[in-house]
Amino acid sequence: MNMRWPDLAALELFVAVAEEGSLSAGARRVGMAQPNASRAMARLEQRLGVALLDRRTGGSRPTAAGAELVRQGQAVLQAARTLQDQAGALGTERRTRLRVGASLTVAEYLMPGWLTAFKRIHPDLQVELEVENSRHIFEQVAQGGADVGFVESPNIPAGLRRLVVAADRLAVVVAPDHPWARRAPPVTGAGAGPLTGADLASAALVVREPGSGTRMALERALRGYEQLKPALELRSNAAVRIAVTAGAGAAVLSDFAVRTAVERGELVEVPVAGLRLERRIRAVWKGGRVLDGTAGELVTLAGAGYTRIR
Repeated sequence: MNMRWPDLAALELFVAVAEEGSLSAGARRVGMAQPNASRAMARLEQRLGVALLDRRTGGSRPTAAGAELVRQGQAVLQAARTLQDQAGALGTERRTRLRVGASLTVAEYLMPGWLTAFKRIHPDLQVELEVENSRHIFEQVAQGGADVGFVESPNIPAGLRRLVVAADRLAVVVAPDHPWARRAPPVTGAGAGPLTGADLASAALVVREPGSGTRMALERALRGYEQLKPALELRSNAAVRIAVTAGAGAAVLSDFAVRTAVERGELVEVPVAGLRLERRIRAVWKGGRVLDGTAGELVTLAGAGYTRIR
């Protein structure tokens, strides 16, 4: 059945006439000219299929059927007001709160600087940051739990908009006493040289968990080689870094996550030949092609220093 809903403005007029006792008084209460009010009432009666008003010289009174419908009309109007009030409250909340999702690498190494600069512009804005792996952030954005997400995964689900805001590089790192450390410049052993994709794919690596952007980027770089056989799967960059330092094996992590440890000599970065271990960090959102509001401002700020990878 194709139901045509009553016009709320006409319903408001009908209730006002019933309460005021005349069409002219009801029209004044709702701010409607009387000729328009007469036409609106006629259309409402036609749409509902019942006479609502008994029009007399001394005023207008609800008919018997109209009297029964007044209470229903009052309830509908109250529900509409409640809906409008709640929508207004949600709109106000959206203007004063920003929900951001970020994968672990982005949250640890990039988001603090972005949010610090952003809060200087919007000191009164409440920013809620959820930190999870890329797969979970995609779900949060798609389901409306986050206004915008920032991920390093290259595999963006259909239905989400995306924009590159930063670049990152994956680095192969080992403990100083690992055999691969001899491949790091300067070369110190006969036959030592850069690793290959086959070397990485066949090694028992310490890796991030499935669903993390770092893991997906590594698997994408090694596509065409044999499947990874991880020695350990850990849920944070820090845990992977500590395990590698302790001698658990080699790992492939963001340069952001290992740069300090390499500079201190706690880890050694090993060169790799023939693999593209660069990646882009993207903002993702659901909706229009251009993200507006404070979420859009944060994306613009995050991407301000981005230099495209050649």
